[in-house]
Amino acid sequence: MIVSLVMGFACGLPLLLTFSVLQAWMTEEGVDLSVIGLMTLVHLPYTIKFVWAPLLDRYTPPFLGRRRGWLLVIQIALMLAIACLGVSDPKQSPWLIASAALLVTFFSASQDIVVDAYRREDLPDEELGLGSSMYVNGYRVGMLLASGGGLVMADHMSFQQVYLIMAACMLVGITTTLLTVEPHHEQGTPRTLTEAVYLPIMDFLKRNQASLILAFIFCYKLGDSMASAMTTPFYLETGFTKTEIGAVVKLFGFWATISGGFLGGLIILKTGIHRALWVFGGLQAVSTAGFVLLLHTGPMVNMLAVVIAFENFSSGMGTTAFVAYMASLTNKKFTATQYALLSSLIGVPRTFASAPTGFLVKAMGWGPFFIICALIAIPGILLLVKVAPWRQKAV
Repeated sequence: MIVSLVMGFACGLPLLLTFSVLQAWMTEEGVDLSVIGLMTLVHLPYTIKFVWAPLLDRYTPPFLGRRRGWLLVIQIALMLAIACLGVSDPKQSPWLIASAALLVTFFSASQDIVVDAYRREDLPDEELGLGSSMYVNGYRVGMLLASGGGLVMADHMSFQQVYLIMAACMLVGITTTLLTVEPHHEQGTPRTLTEAVYLPIMDFLKRNQASLILAFIFCYKLGDSMASAMTTPFYLETGFTKTEIGAVVKLFGFWATISGGFLGGLIILKTGIHRALWVFGGLQAVSTAGFVLLLHTGPMVNMLAVVIAFENFSSGMGTTAFVAYMASLTNKKFTATQYALLSSLIGVPRTFASAPTGFLVKAMGWGPFFIICALIAIPGILLLVKVAPWRQKAV
């Protein structure tokens, strides 16, 4: 569990170093807004990480084993890439900093692949829920340190120094990789690269109800993702100040999410992943509809705290169960490839279904929009009848 927590931290740390922190640095240096906007393209490796995941399943480094060996190589490369990003000059060499940022996201996405595979292979099925909650919470702490901590430090030192400090923080992950043990590969490993690419897909598609499982993965957090895409404009239009949003939504909400994730992991340990998906999915839908209350109460900070606490707490539990469920679906022989494919599928609704949410709000208003987001969760919950029956405790 400690390994899951620390590895989550190591995976969450690099994410915002190429997003909000880099945007702040480039803005401060006077870089053109069009260039800053184009920099979001460096996040492409997170979306297509399944392309090179088979290489990490097929080949084993000559030291530390298949998972720890790759982790050590990738984490060292990631630490150096973050340091290179830090010593670049965003105004004088925008292409150089874009290249360095692309290296950071490539090695960060690669680290995600191996850590997800390691967690699946290291933990028994009944402990995947708690292990996933530890990983998700560690991930969020890493993101908070990089974004919140990085921006605070940038007020007192240069961005170059901030990035070098963040690069040094990767030593926590490297040390954990060296101290932990290699999971036992009972299923063996692919014998050829063709097997590593072809067999994981065929292995999954040959399962009973494979198409329903994919539909469930697409739908389960669809409404939650759509609602989250428009919450900040909603808070501002409702009349909350930026200070209130920062204090309640960002800070208080962060701890509500962490608490929900940890409690969700403990509940899964007792009830199993299937039942948790049912309960947490229902709570997610209800909590999304809770935003409608703010339309009637107006900018009351106490009510905002109640809505955010319930929504973030429910979302934290739902994410934990969802991540554990996906991990349980993978064949340990092809863990890296199958999990990379499934986790990439999650990004589809987050990216494409969230894109038209602004048009929906303009067409129907905030109240109907949040009600629809809540109702969109129903198909995902109904699919649980087939893909995760209530009475079947283990996946």
